[in-house]
Amino acid sequence: MKKIAALLGLCGLLAGALTPAQGADWRMDPAGSKLEFVATFEKTAAPGVFKEFDARLRFDPEKPAGGSLDVAVKVTSADMNIPDVNKEIRGKDWFDYAGFPQAEFRSTDLRRTEGNRYVARGTLSLKGVKQPVEVPFTWTGSGDGAVMEGELTVKRGAFGIGTGEWAASNVIGADVKVIFKVKLRKAG
Repeated sequence: MKKIAALLGLCGLLAGALTPAQGADWRMDPAGSKLEFVATFEKTAAPGVFKEFDARLRFDPEKPAGGSLDVAVKVTSADMNIPDVNKEIRGKDWFDYAGFPQAEFRSTDLRRTEGNRYVARGTLSLKGVKQPVEVPFTWTGSGDGAVMEGELTVKRGAFGIGTGEWAASNVIGADVKVIFKVKLRKAG
């Protein structure tokens, strides 16, 4: 009987060692989080913010492989702080709120690059277009909380943002910088 118990215990240990680390589940704290974007208009910064978004993360900073990052953004919450611009970006040439009220990023791979720097590789779905994207971020953890921060550049034309008379990049720049700070708490 002792041999069977020892064998079962050994099998349990081996099964645990062969199962990839999944990490902790983290939930975003909206009050401490921000998702900004910076376009350019005639080579001058034109900042905006998405007021509503959610990030869910399964992550172990020591073993990021096997983790996941999912972000949902209510595109309809975009605010560039200029009423006429906010009205314009609702239309089909820009975000097309009616047809595509939400954007999503889903990771397929999380890796450490160095120290507290990581990259999430995955797919960004925006305005009906899916493109591979790399999201670099830093991780600062403390107790049951953490902050992930980073920025990336997105080509607006690849997603059909700014079509028609706005397709050329001489007035509205081709690159849009996305800047984020996400405050997280361990779930459960």
